[in-house]
Amino acid sequence: MEMSRRDLLGLMTSAAIAGATASASALASPSSAIPTDLITDKGLLKKLITTLKATPRRRQFTSVDMILNHPSQWDHEALTLIMNYAAPYKQVWDATDLHGPWLNLMRNTLNTQVFAFGHADFLVLAGTHGTAHLALYDNYIWDKYHLSQIAGPDFKNNTLMNIPVALSADPHDLQNTAGVFSPQDNSIPTLQARGVVFLACHNAIFELSSKMHAQGNNPDQLSLPHLAAELTNHLIPDVVLTPGIVGTLPELQLAGFMYAK
Repeated sequence: MEMSRRDLLGLMTSAAIAGATASASALASPSSAIPTDLITDKGLLKKLITTLKATPRRRQFTSVDMILNHPSQWDHEALTLIMNYAAPYKQVWDATDLHGPWLNLMRNTLNTQVFAFGHADFLVLAGTHGTAHLALYDNYIWDKYHLSQIAGPDFKNNTLMNIPVALSADPHDLQNTAGVFSPQDNSIPTLQARGVVFLACHNAIFELSSKMHAQGNNPDQLSLPHLAAELTNHLIPDVVLTPGIVGTLPELQLAGFMYAK
């Protein structure tokens, strides 16, 4: 993942051009998914998130292998941009439990780093796998494959993608206990608006596909590689697909990201 400055600038330029010309069918992170820009940094973090938004995601798979062995099988360009993020303030969360406090912990960490320590360019990654990965599928997949039956009674749908009322509060009011930076705003869209990047796990996708295939939760009678492809194609906007979170974590740590769980 190491790149020269010239190569990295070339990648960022290519990504911006590709993003500008990508068709809507590519599902390349529509801006409507993030209602408000809450990134306080106007330098490194702002530039990274803007470039990531312009970088198309691979979401037109017809078949997906169990083990990935070529960059064309995941969001290599977006992941490379993340790996080369120059700011020293960056952290990756190992998020595995849909019912756990992972969104709340990332929100608290952002508040502390940005407002207490003044690191406005602090980058947070959500390395998502396990049951937490269910939050990264869109409503089509939740409805078609009845993911609420897997997620449990607390999740009749993907509520973590709901836009909370708190997001409409004044972002300049840091002490509002029902505002943007409060526990009332633990949502994926809000965190994305603050610059958090959610990483998807190919292995989690394939394992869920295998489970549903074995249980007969497969209304179109798709083969396992085709079922995995459909799940991959319906990740929520702005997610960066990796070849596997657990295997990507060492790469991120070598790139300077602090591990958190």
